[in-house]
Amino acid sequence: MTESRIEAVTARLCAVSRQQYVNPYRDLVWPERLDLDQWFTSPELISLHGTAVYEALREDQQRRLSFYEAVNFFSLNIHGEKALIEGLARRLYQRDKGAIAPYLHHFLDEENKHMVYFGGFCNRYAGKIYPDRKLDVPRDYQPGEEDLLFFARVLIFEEIVDVYNVAMAADRRLAPIAREINRAHHRDEARHLVFGREIVAALLDQYRDQWAADVLRGIKEYLQTYLVATWKEYYNPDVYRDVGIEDAYAIRQRAFSSDTCVAHRVRVTERCLGYLQQHGLADRNFAL
Repeated sequence: MTESRIEAVTARLCAVSRQQYVNPYRDLVWPERLDLDQWFTSPELISLHGTAVYEALREDQQRRLSFYEAVNFFSLNIHGEKALIEGLARRLYQRDKGAIAPYLHHFLDEENKHMVYFGGFCNRYAGKIYPDRKLDVPRDYQPGEEDLLFFARVLIFEEIVDVYNVAMAADRRLAPIAREINRAHHRDEARHLVFGREIVAALLDQYRDQWAADVLRGIKEYLQTYLVATWKEYYNPDVYRDVGIEDAYAIRQRAFSSDTCVAHRVRVTERCLGYLQQHGLADRNFAL
């Protein structure tokens, strides 16, 4: 890892984190009750948007769907950030992480605040968090491989989330609390993405020449599989059932494979996939 560059990047990010420090218990005003006849997810970002099932819904049903899609989006973030916090805490005082340790403290603090936002919405207004369905299978790693996969997973997850955050923070159709949560999350994620791109590139530079071709191939296949699995979680049959849509699993399969939804995923993932391909972490012909 090129410590001089990483130290310079983390020093700059630490300074901004200190300047933009927020208290999540003070800076977000929670309505006592929500009128569910509002938009909570931008219609264009609803997983079924553009499908025949979505078009057949009345507008009040589409708005109710947008509420549960927001609950799913926030639930995905809770599960993603729990795994991220565990991974960051495990790496915090490792000997070879001295160059990034100062920023890991801010990273941990900010991700914990994000769970306050997301969990606050889900528990207050839906009374639940959708369960995490990702499976993690333990295995052995080559030197540096586990760190690379951890930070690359984080980067992939946050790249997709941030596109949604930016769009919904600016969408005046949405309920104010939904806009504000997306705005607050993006404010910190912009820094996390800068850090993620730097650390993944640095780890590649440090270890790539030490890995055999089959290790690099396995890393690429793993990240491509993770990218597809992450997207599949946006199409949650529990959401569809909660708004009374029948055959939820079949609907999920049809929506995920529809041309409209594929095109949406390609647009949202364009920057993320371009980064992975640029660094040899995804095939040029990889399709979502």
